[in-house]
Amino acid sequence: MQNTLKTIWIVTIMTSGIVSTSNAGTWKTLTAPGASNNTFVYDIDGTNIVGSYNQHGFLYDGSTWTTLDMPGAKNTTVEGISGNNIAGTYQDNTSTYHGFFYDGSTWTTLDVPNAQQTVVYGIDGQNVVGTYTDSSNTQHGFLYNGTSWTTLEMPGATTTIPNSISGNEIVGFDGPDGFIYNGSTWTILDMPGAIVTLPQDISGNNIIGVYGGGGWHGFLYDGSSWTTLKAPGAIDTFPYGISGNNIVGFYTDISGTHGFIYTIPEPCTLILLGLGAAIATRKQKSKSKQ
Repeated sequence: MQNTLKTIWIVTIMTSGIVSTSNAGTWKTLTAPGASNNTFVYDIDGTNIVGSYNQHGFLYDGSTWTTLDMPGAKNTTVEGISGNNIAGTYQDNTSTYHGFFYDGSTWTTLDVPNAQQTVVYGIDGQNVVGTYTDSSNTQHGFLYNGTSWTTLEMPGATTTIPNSISGNEIVGFDGPDGFIYNGSTWTILDMPGAIVTLPQDISGNNIIGVYGGGGWHGFLYDGSSWTTLKAPGAIDTFPYGISGNNIVGFYTDISGTHGFIYTIPEPCTLILLGLGAAIATRKQKSKSKQ
């Protein structure tokens, strides 16, 4: 127990100024074949990554890129993946938005009953979340469990946008505020100092998303501390999906839009980095005294 507490103390003290920087991890750019500077990555599950490019959806398993297009659709955006199940949104020839569910062989349209338009953002197993527009052109959040549709509205909110679901927990945003909803309680999530906080995905205790303030930057929130995520050389960074230690999304630079995968450093790496920083600081102080 004493060794465990000591390790926790070392992580907290030594990495307090290191965990907050995205440079501690590994960034890799992802570009769909033929996409040039137009790759949008939205979710990851294990080694499988989904997104869109040039109005087509895609699945990337780490070595092979597969184009995914809803049959007859004008364009397809793949937003989420959970095991073999993939979900997203497509536009028909009238430019109306519909959600879809794809299990690897069959495409199923997902339309909230009596809705004008339906947009799907996240999936976990058979559970799908997103938004719909009603007959009065008002937007609402929803949860669909494969058989029934449930409207999701954060108390006092004008617009509720659920972006992701993991088990019983749903993350999203309402205007400037982010939220996490566990099925009974709504909790506001706001990045300190941010003008707008937009949570995009959740995995265990980790929540990732985007915040606005002096540009658009990514964030990682572990339940107690917030870490800014900024891709090297990026103007804006947009993390959208997380699975284990891997975060995916896209960033913009002067040449266009590029997908990325960012690997969060292991705690042991952070400890070594922290010890190295502490030793270097101590040596510098010793020299200054001489």
